[in-house]
Amino acid sequence: MAAGAQSVDRAFELLEVLGRAGQPLSLAEIAQRTGLAAPTAHRLLRTMQAGGYVNQNASRDYSLGPGLIALGRQATPALALLAQPLLAELEEISHETANLAVLEKDLISYIAQVPSRHQMRMFTEVGRQVLPHASGVGKAILSTLPEARARKIIERTGLPGYTESTITETPAFFADMRESRRRGFAIDDGEKEVGVRCIAVAIPGSHPPAAVSISGPAARVTTAASAAYVEALQQAARTLAQAG
Repeated sequence: MAAGAQSVDRAFELLEVLGRAGQPLSLAEIAQRTGLAAPTAHRLLRTMQAGGYVNQNASRDYSLGPGLIALGRQATPALALLAQPLLAELEEISHETANLAVLEKDLISYIAQVPSRHQMRMFTEVGRQVLPHASGVGKAILSTLPEARARKIIERTGLPGYTESTITETPAFFADMRESRRRGFAIDDGEKEVGVRCIAVAIPGSHPPAAVSISGPAARVTTAASAAYVEALQQAARTLAQAG
């Protein structure tokens, strides 16, 4: 590996260590956690500190700096920024976690979220990628694609089982897709995690394909509650389609 590329790799490793720590770390702690020599870690930290990407407090411990916030805002998809207030409204209506996800190649990426106010809640961190067949947002997105395209995605990803409820047979899966298309929303009923239910609606005409969802414990996201959630999700999806 070239020296320049190695320095970049090491710099990112330092940032990830600081991010995972959740508190300031001393130079010795950073060096120990990364396996870098202290002089090497110090040189990289000093360079990133000059750019505002790392802070050093009065105790000479290091933490992530505000320069990363500006970079993060620029990297956040425009759709995620538009969706944030709508996700907050969905959480207000349901008191459950509201998500926005997009199709990236063959995977579903979560790009925005407003967590439920309940202590017991569904939480899928922003940035996480999952297979489409066992998630509400994934099923909603696939149901709006031309079936030939959806079949190619499923051929590549497969239909691995996560719970007893996961649909693992291709004919049954596409029957479920056609039903989702007919009714205008998709349901993940404990197909990824036991006891979790997710209601999702695709955003019409979104590029890349995207969907919004409400998810939570099945004991709270009941069939009766879901009817109201579907209407709110469909309105949010229409608003995002018009805004985009």
